[in-house]
Amino acid sequence: MSGLTAHGMLAGLDEIAETGRDAHRGGYSRHVWQAADLELRAWFVERAQRLGLDVETDRNGNVWAWWGTPGPDAVVTGSHLDSVPGGGAYDGPLGVVSALDAIARLQATGFTPSRPCAILVFAEEEGSRFGIACLGSRLMTGALGADRARALVDPDGVTLAEASARAGLDPAHLGTDREALDRIGLFVELHVEQGRGLIDLGHPVAVASSILAHGRWRLTVTGQGNHAGATLMADRRDPIVAAARAVLAVQDAASARPGTRATVGRMNIVPGGTNVIASSVQAWLDARAETDEETRALLGEITTRVDEAVAENGCSVAVVEESWAGAVHFDPALRDRFSAALGGVPALPTGAGHDAGVLAASVPSAMLFVRNPTGISHSPEEFASAEDCVQGVEALEKLLRSLL
Repeated sequence: MSGLTAHGMLAGLDEIAETGRDAHRGGYSRHVWQAADLELRAWFVERAQRLGLDVETDRNGNVWAWWGTPGPDAVVTGSHLDSVPGGGAYDGPLGVVSALDAIARLQATGFTPSRPCAILVFAEEEGSRFGIACLGSRLMTGALGADRARALVDPDGVTLAEASARAGLDPAHLGTDREALDRIGLFVELHVEQGRGLIDLGHPVAVASSILAHGRWRLTVTGQGNHAGATLMADRRDPIVAAARAVLAVQDAASARPGTRATVGRMNIVPGGTNVIASSVQAWLDARAETDEETRALLGEITTRVDEAVAENGCSVAVVEESWAGAVHFDPALRDRFSAALGGVPALPTGAGHDAGVLAASVPSAMLFVRNPTGISHSPEEFASAEDCVQGVEALEKLLRSLL
């Protein structure tokens, strides 16, 4: 990433390049209120204060950096700093670093905003610690209830209430933050594209048109734990075998419905011994489609196929919804206004969820995408060229200048 600094911009990506590196998975593992995330938050505070911005953390752990006096009708930009396990360098941080650089460029020209402006860093966008994506924005808007949030548990058995308290927040104050929402007049999030849209269009920057409907479900497959050596193959009710068939059923269901996507990306085997037939397996399903109805229909098809696959192995399965986000269609007038202001850049749908999509139900929201020449994201292979990143900063600066 060092080539980015040659442009006088995006040096922030170099500054955080060693924070949260994952030697086991590759890439980065940065999860809310753990060491890497806390280090990134401290870095952001220092960077923002260097620009003369006033920093505060809201009741849900989202960090605000204000240019000018906080108040209503603010133009807010930003993204997140956390990552998926073994994620790439750009997903989230590119939007934060670009926001810092766009404001620095405005300040360098002597520009004075006529309305409040802030950079907003959301907590736990990826949901990698507590299982709920866009946790900070969902809490802020009320899309996630405070009682449910406080009871969420991470893989180490730590509740969100306990983790937030250790980070200096008051768990009793988690939840809908109408005061914070009322300050946002408009939110715009810059993000690396998580797909091939801009590759195919041959363009470095785009605006977002929509986000697919998506949800997460926990599948618990229950069988009979037993001895690996003393139990004949014909006598087994092995939930690992049943779960393996269930994963194939998920793939078959989504493949039969063009345009839908379904993934099992995480599993937990109990008790997890080499010479033990497992008693249960938990698997987490991510399912997405263009509309709410298509996504629910996909889930119905998956559930039917999984039930049948699991029953063939003498096991049972329970499916529990952990999160749901309906399809988002960004305001067409705002989308077209931004596209025109940037010289007619294309509008793209995305299959990835974002905090901007959560906020869109409450405040005017928009997104900018920067081309990813690998077309790969949520992986160490995620990338964006220095030239395209610079064009992203320049586009964000141009929009902020016109809005402010």
